[in-house]
Amino acid sequence: MANKNNLGGTTQKQQTLGAAFELEGKGLHTGLDIKVRFNPANEGHGIKICRVDLPERPTIPALAEFVTKTERGTVLANKSLQVSTVEHAMSALYAMGVDNCLIEVNAPEMPIFDGSAVEYVQQIKKVGVVEQAAVREIYVVKRKIEVQSENGTSKLTLLPDSSFGMHVLISFNSKVLSNQFACLEDLSTYPEEIAPARTFVFVREIETLLDNDLIKGGDLDNAIVIYDQEIPQEKMDKLAHTVGTVSKPAHELGYINNKPLKYPNEPARHKLLDLIGDLALIGRRIQGRVIATCPGHSINTTLAKKIRKDIRINQTQAPTYDPNEAPLLNIQEIKGLLPHRYPMLLVDKIIEIGPEHIVGVKCVTHNEPYFIGHFPEEAVMPGVLQVESMAQIGGILILNQMEHPEEYSTYFLTIDHAKFRQKVVPGDTMVVKVGLVGPVRRGIANMRGMIFIGEQLACEAEFMAQIVRNTETKEK
Repeated sequence: MANKNNLGGTTQKQQTLGAAFELEGKGLHTGLDIKVRFNPANEGHGIKICRVDLPERPTIPALAEFVTKTERGTVLANKSLQVSTVEHAMSALYAMGVDNCLIEVNAPEMPIFDGSAVEYVQQIKKVGVVEQAAVREIYVVKRKIEVQSENGTSKLTLLPDSSFGMHVLISFNSKVLSNQFACLEDLSTYPEEIAPARTFVFVREIETLLDNDLIKGGDLDNAIVIYDQEIPQEKMDKLAHTVGTVSKPAHELGYINNKPLKYPNEPARHKLLDLIGDLALIGRRIQGRVIATCPGHSINTTLAKKIRKDIRINQTQAPTYDPNEAPLLNIQEIKGLLPHRYPMLLVDKIIEIGPEHIVGVKCVTHNEPYFIGHFPEEAVMPGVLQVESMAQIGGILILNQMEHPEEYSTYFLTIDHAKFRQKVVPGDTMVVKVGLVGPVRRGIANMRGMIFIGEQLACEAEFMAQIVRNTETKEK
């Protein structure tokens, strides 16, 4: 039976690091010498950061709702800890396909290294990534999502697409750095094309940053410094001394670097790197295209928070249903797997099936026999029949994997945590997703089902079923 998924056409599994690795570097804002360790983590763990220098080693999930500051970097914080400049590490983990990882750091920020994500990428390449058993949750963009800054300068647009991609445009009122563009069509190009791009700062910003007790560890080895507005030579000499470099003639505008630019559009590429890291804070892979005009940590995390809110409210997304696509199993094939017949066959077609999940469709019409009495003046599909529909589709998932499915049936043992969030009425199309909670053991399957009407979750339940060989088959 063919497998389908929302990204790339195949079922994707979660991944973690092949082994732990450690790095040491300087903190951009604190100037501290920092040690950080990246550890493999179990399925469903996500990315979490542990402050090993604090009592009881508190941990924070790397999720957008914990973002508290976005000045010159993304800061995560809760009552027990704070960690800043997380975007480069998050960008590298996302691009390299790591879903589950525990990051241990001994300071209130991540090390800056050379201002890029290349150190993280190189180490992830060395230890490798390993596939885990659990299926990835994909955030599928199904409609246009847009956020814009109050002054209208910055805008992020998220559009539906069959894969993940980014287009970034930056614009500054600068004689040295004006307009630049960068794009990413395939994450496989990230290590060479995006990861090495360094952060940048304007000379005119440095004094303000220093006054705000920031960039204590900043120097020409961990940032591109852009000198685009002439200042007095005395001021230039003072700033050069502050960042530990040789002063230059104040009338010469341009880039002030120990190393040349790696790409003509390196600043735009770094903005793309940051955007990936900030959007990784939704905690899921994204299937969609991001169009970014003048992105920055503030607007990036605003979009990430908006997506996180949608995820928390709806728990999971409705499966993608295209009525024009041919089903994987039509009604005749379903009847070959299930013993149910009118009026109790409550699934019309199967549109997606994998090793651990299945998606079916039930079209509800006013001709359903139970509407005669439930209710004569206001037709509502009984909740028990909604659960029955989930169970039948779950039964197809199990029976479809058996060599002789016609010889077996599935029966309810328990139903738990059933919730009915909205009415199901004539005219509704139920898109039903059922997944295994764990492996099938000794003929017992634990499953969780969800019914969606459009994008809204209408019903959910957990249930246990027993796989039983039919009596007629036994007698034969």
